[in-house]
Amino acid sequence: MPAEISLVIPTLNAAGELPDCLDTMMEGLAAGLIRELIITDGGSQDATGRIADAAGARFILGTASRGGQLQRGCKLAKGNWLLVLHADTQLEAGWSKVVSQHLRDGRGRPAYFRLRFRARGIMPRLVASWANLRSRMFGLPYGDQALLIQRSDYNAAGGYRDQVLMEDVALVRRLNRVVELPVHAITSAIRYQKEGWLRR
Repeated sequence: MPAEISLVIPTLNAAGELPDCLDTMMEGLAAGLIRELIITDGGSQDATGRIADAAGARFILGTASRGGQLQRGCKLAKGNWLLVLHADTQLEAGWSKVVSQHLRDGRGRPAYFRLRFRARGIMPRLVASWANLRSRMFGLPYGDQALLIQRSDYNAAGGYRDQVLMEDVALVRRLNRVVELPVHAITSAIRYQKEGWLRR
């Protein structure tokens, strides 16, 4: 199978999280899935740019707005598929086999990953369980769950809108029903821990 996926990661001062995120993507390179890495940055003041350069990424700099950053990154992507991943999210080991099978057998459907937090306790489990249930019932995954989508479907849906929040929901609502992949996207719980699990 030729390398079909453009990996697109939005960043803003992500030097603390980005290396671990990229490490989990190495199996996709080894499997011949990933065609290119695009890091679309919102003006980081840390080492994000140097990390991107060391990883061989195409580094795009623009205004800080996750929707706008993703819009710019996806516009320049050359792959037949886009894999949009947050910098503080890591895909579970074995993800490349699941994605390869989906590309072969998934009839081109957009897909997302199961959510899990890098935190212990009842609240991380409850929030992740609710998010996964909501995704299955209503087809509305969080951006933290990543999105795997054919470029043709992305273009037909009008792509990401230039908005600061909820850019992921705005796009998914315009897609045909997305499907869950049986592997986890493991994401940071820092925002929830700072703001409070119930409040966020």
